Amino acid sequence: MLRIFRHHLSAPALLLFVLENAVFTAVFFWLTRAGLMAAAGMPVGLPEIFHSSIIYALAILVSVILWSIGAYDKGHLDDVRRVAGRLIVAFFIAYPLALGLLYFNGVNAKATLFFLPACCAVGLVVGLFGILIGRLAVMRVADVAMLKRRVLVLGVGERAAKIALFIEQSSDRSLEIVGYLRAANEEAMIDPGLIVAQADELNDITRRLNVEEIVVAVGDRRGVPVQPLLSCRLGGITIIDYLTFWERETGQVMLDALDPSWLIYSDGFRVGRRLNSAVKRLLDLVVSAVFALFLGPLMLVVALMVKIDSPGPVFYAQERVGRQGRVFTLYKFRSMRQDAEKNGISQWAATDDPRITRIGSFLRKTRIDEIPQVLNVLRGDMSFIGPRPERPFFVESLSKEIRYYNERARVRPGITGWAQINYPYGASVEDAKEKLSYDFYYIKNYSLMLDLLVLMATVQVIFFPKGVR
Repeated sequence: MLRIFRHHLSAPALLLFVLENAVFTAVFFWLTRAGLMAAAGMPVGLPEIFHSSIIYALAILVSVILWSIGAYDKGHLDDVRRVAGRLIVAFFIAYPLALGLLYFNGVNAKATLFFLPACCAVGLVVGLFGILIGRLAVMRVADVAMLKRRVLVLGVGERAAKIALFIEQSSDRSLEIVGYLRAANEEAMIDPGLIVAQADELNDITRRLNVEEIVVAVGDRRGVPVQPLLSCRLGGITIIDYLTFWERETGQVMLDALDPSWLIYSDGFRVGRRLNSAVKRLLDLVVSAVFALFLGPLMLVVALMVKIDSPGPVFYAQERVGRQGRVFTLYKFRSMRQDAEKNGISQWAATDDPRITRIGSFLRKTRIDEIPQVLNVLRGDMSFIGPRPERPFFVESLSKEIRYYNERARVRPGITGWAQINYPYGASVEDAKEKLSYDFYYIKNYSLMLDLLVLMATVQVIFFPKGVR
C-alpha cells in the first residue's frame, strides 16, 4: 500500500494505471496521426499532429473512467473476464468524449468522422489486448515472493485471528504474513501451525524470515517485548500497531479496538480546517451545479415515471440529522408506496422490500432517487460526499448502542461517501457499526483526492449496482 494525500492506494493498481495510461497515450497518438493523414490526403509532420495536451488528456480520461467503474479494484485486477464488461462500458463512455475533445481542439470534421469507427474498433481491440497483457504481467510480478512485503504479526489472540481471516479472504498479493509470535499470557485463537515462535525470540525470527514489517496485534500491551521491538525498529524494520494496519489495509477504523489515545495522537482529522472546508464547499457547489444542469431533463422524466407508477407525490421529504446534530429536510424521488410507514414507526429498508414500487426499485439500484438531494447540497444542508444522513429516530437509537456514533456529525452528511461505496445499504445495528468504521476513515483521512476517488467510484453504482435495497 502507498499513502498519497493521507489515503492508502494499492501499489499494483497504481502500477496498472501508469502502464495502461501509457498504452492509451500510444493508441491515441497513432489514431490522431492516422486520422489527420487521411483527412489531409498526405503525410502530416509531427509538429502539426502532436497536440500533447490533448493526447495526454484523452489517455488520462480513459484511465480515469476505468478507475471509476472498478477496473482497478483489488478483486478485479487479475480477473480479466470479470473486468471485460467494465472495459467495454468504459470505452463506450470515453470515446465520444475523446472525439469531442479532439474536435473542439482543432481537429477537422473529416478527421473526426474517420476517428469514430477507428476509435471504437482499433482502440477497443488494442486497449483490451494492452490491458490483458499489462494485467497478466503485473500479476506475474505480484506473485514473485521477493517483491512482497513480508509481515510478522506479534500476537495470537483475537486481533491476530482477525488479521489471519482478513489475509485469507484478501485478494491483495503485495502482502505476505510470514508468521505469528505468541506474546506473554496470551491465549491462542489462531491455527497453531501459523505460530512461528515466542515473543522473546523476536530478534532471531525477524532475521531468519527477512521480516520487513511487524504488526503489534496484542490486546494487552503489558505482554509486548519493548526492547526487542526497539532493536528491530532501529534496525530498519517498520513497526505499526493493529489499528494502523487495519486502517491501511481495509480503509476502515476498527471500532472494537479503538481507544481515545489513538485518536488523539494519530495523524488526520483535518476536514474542519478553514482551507479544507472552503475547498470542499467549492467542490460541492461545482459538482452539484453540473449535476443539476445536465440531469435536469432526466429529473423531469423520472418525476413523470414516479407519478404514473403509483399514486402519491413525486418527491419524498424526510427529516434527517446533519452536521453538529442539526435536523434538516431531505428530498428524494419517492421510491416506496405512499403508506410505507402508515403506522408512524420508522423502519429499516429490507432486501426485496414489498413497500418499494416498480419504478422505485430501479431508482434505488441506480441511486437516481438521490438526485434531488443536490438541492440540499446547494443549500448547505449536505455535502456531495460525506456520511449518509440518518433519521433522528435511528441516530438517537444508534448513538446509545454504538460508541463514537455521534462523531460522524463532525462533517456534513453526503449524497455519496466512503462508507456508501464500500459497504451495502445499512439495515441493522451491525451494519450501522460497520459503516461507521468507514465514515471514521473518511473523516480522519479527508483530502480532495479522496473526495475525487469517491466521486469516481460512485459511477460504478450506475452501471454495476450493488448493495442497494
